[in-house]
Amino acid sequence: MSAPAPSSLVVVEAEPLPRQEEVLTDAALAFVAELHRRFTPRRDELLARRGERRAEIARTSTLGFLPETAAIRADESWRVAPAPAALNDRRVEITGPTDRKMTINALNSGAKVWLADFEDASAPTWENVVLGQVNLIDAYTRNIDFTDPRSGKSYALKPADQLATVVMRPRGWHLEERHLTVDGRPVPGALVDFGLYFFHNAQRLIDLGKGPYFYLPKTESHLEARLWNDIFVFAQDYVGIPQGTVRATVLIETITAAYEMEEILYELRDHAAGLNAGRWDYLFSIVKNFRDGGAKFVLPDRNAVTMTAPFMRAYTELLVRTCHKRGAHAIGGMAAFIPSRKDAEVNKVAFEKVKADKDREAGDGFDGSWVAHPDLVPIAMASFDAVLGDKPNQKDRLREDVHVEGPELIDIASLDAQPTYEGLRNAVQVGIRYIEAWLRGLGAVAIFNLMEDAATAEISRSQIWQWINAGVVFENGEKATPELARKVAAEELAAIREEIGAEAFAAGKWQQAHDLLLHVSLDADYADFLTLPAYDQLVG
Repeated sequence: MSAPAPSSLVVVEAEPLPRQEEVLTDAALAFVAELHRRFTPRRDELLARRGERRAEIARTSTLGFLPETAAIRADESWRVAPAPAALNDRRVEITGPTDRKMTINALNSGAKVWLADFEDASAPTWENVVLGQVNLIDAYTRNIDFTDPRSGKSYALKPADQLATVVMRPRGWHLEERHLTVDGRPVPGALVDFGLYFFHNAQRLIDLGKGPYFYLPKTESHLEARLWNDIFVFAQDYVGIPQGTVRATVLIETITAAYEMEEILYELRDHAAGLNAGRWDYLFSIVKNFRDGGAKFVLPDRNAVTMTAPFMRAYTELLVRTCHKRGAHAIGGMAAFIPSRKDAEVNKVAFEKVKADKDREAGDGFDGSWVAHPDLVPIAMASFDAVLGDKPNQKDRLREDVHVEGPELIDIASLDAQPTYEGLRNAVQVGIRYIEAWLRGLGAVAIFNLMEDAATAEISRSQIWQWINAGVVFENGEKATPELARKVAAEELAAIREEIGAEAFAAGKWQQAHDLLLHVSLDADYADFLTLPAYDQLVG
């Protein structure tokens, strides 16, 4: 194994953390530095290409399948690598951040897979970045337990054969890690998360009968998938494990990636495990890319855009068709409901909706789906058990009945719903509450009985921005304007203060969250990602 000196990699502006020396070893930092030197320049080029493509969409207000990759789509012969045993049955996956309690609960949840999240469900404080790595190492070495200081309840791992398989999600390409620099420049967060995890755990996971498996977020093109594939090839050689040990599932959560699903699988084919159909980030991407495309691209309230909307059906059915055509897993979307400990009727209604959603996904041919809470695992499991039985997946369902030409994916006008005043209020409510928690270091937040993450805040602020800039008039006759958004935000801030009390309000980051939401919702220069200006305000 090669080991270049980490002489130019520096840890900056970080208070020492307990056990950080176990993660930030000289050898691990050398690996991260090498990843940075080799691959960050290409990352930079691809981020610039995103801007160029966005400008082209602004000019044309359309998207289509790429003519230059038509041969890949037409070639019926290629398939992705067969799934390893640990990833062959993915009928229920649970998602969540890598804090110590969640690590134990997710592994014990009964789900087949845990998406261990360093991305949207984790605010990237240095503590979360480093101690999340510690927690995963401890889980794999069975040195993990947790006692809740409030309840006194203790948590410990079940036997190994009852634990979920981990698929780790690093941060998206657009985010930097300010606490690690090479030659004076921050290392991309994706390379920090991937590099530290892979270096410490790749061989350990192989020894456990599993492997280093990843979810790749925010991908916008097959060229970005190619970059990840090259990173995997280099990393496997670097630590001396066989090529093809890594497996990656790509989240198709941008509208541009929806037009390149086959090409993305092709680029990763020796390391590909499947594709996932997200929701909030996908809608956020539609707003972001078509924000100046006129009335036909204006989305209604986020909760009115269900997965049964025609353009969302086109997206999910194309994903299943594409995955199964190429031998990959198709993974469905999130059931975000958080059960109430006080209201059985709320739970009954929500559980029925979750069941209907998972029944639909299983019936459509998905091989698995996501939940956010352990109580939802049995519901989703029952839906997929009913279709799969003893089979690990249904990749043999080729869905050759699906034909998506392209325009259907952006046919927003086919949705029979309009933005509402209550939708504006909800976007403001959820946006403020989520951003406040994020600024305190929490990335997965229960709000109004739903588990929300950064994608929630992105679609909330994007809809406010879009409705104002499109001059939407709500059903009550009020027009979406900056003044109206400020008025609603002030009312919501006052309501939160009344709800939690002056002392708790003063101890939180409520005014800061209110101001940041309005900044990214009202600024004429639309920010590509809320988390970029928010990271500048994140302490730790």
